[in-house]
Amino acid sequence: MSDFLNPQPPARRKLREALARGMVIAPGAYDALSARMIDDAGFDACYLTGFGTTASLLGRPDIGLVSQSEMASTVRRVAAAIDVPVIADADTGYGNTLNVVRTVHEYEQAGASAIQLEDQVFPKRCGHMDGKEVVDLGEAVSKIRAAVAARTDPDFQVIARTDIAAIEGVDAAIDRAKAFADAGADVLFVEAPPTRADIEKVANSLSDHTLLFNWVEGGKTEGIDIDVIRDLGFRLVIFPISTLLAATHALRDLLTTLKSTSSTDAARARMDSFDDVVQIVGLDEVRQIEESFSR
Repeated sequence: MSDFLNPQPPARRKLREALARGMVIAPGAYDALSARMIDDAGFDACYLTGFGTTASLLGRPDIGLVSQSEMASTVRRVAAAIDVPVIADADTGYGNTLNVVRTVHEYEQAGASAIQLEDQVFPKRCGHMDGKEVVDLGEAVSKIRAAVAARTDPDFQVIARTDIAAIEGVDAAIDRAKAFADAGADVLFVEAPPTRADIEKVANSLSDHTLLFNWVEGGKTEGIDIDVIRDLGFRLVIFPISTLLAATHALRDLLTTLKSTSSTDAARARMDSFDDVVQIVGLDEVRQIEESFSR
């Protein structure tokens, strides 16, 4: 874990090296606490989800409501709290190519190791919701070119996502992904291929590139075994909302118990202790720092 006195070293090289070694699983974080738990569990990367951040900050759906500054601020808090690389959702880049340039600068300065940009029309919506629209190919490619040109650290990776599969099919998505690769994208992300056959087509058609697979429980993509995803050559697998789904379920369960019994006794076995939580947030580390300056 990162600490107050010794901030984390740049984690971007760690992400490139991990992707070179094999498949990387990146659970989704929606705040610094969930990110610390991902780090503590031993994962090689953390995915900062726009869906989860919108839900956490605003209590609203992922329909383009969170601003660039709100998201960049969350990136900064999360990156400061953990040592593993942060892969950060940046929606559409929050505007045109000039906005994309500023977003890349903000995310890079905030400590992200990779930024994810998509080709939806703004305001966007979650990739597994209905009613998506995409910008034309020229605009989408220009944004990726701008993002690649804007980075100052060559280890800062640009992830290019296309949502066109839901509109024009997987073949159109593959064509867009190839155009994004030509524009300099490091990782290609075809969002929500509906069937296993579509997933296989994406993997086979883009086998020369680093590919991301989005694992969304209850989403538009049919269930598939993780070993199949590995065998198909996907290098980065994100689980963007798994932690959020678990957290909302646990909170609802606790609140239902508290409302019906006016007590948490019946739920105690499903709760962490006070000491468990202060350990997660690093109280021992803080006390050590205090003691080191009080002598």
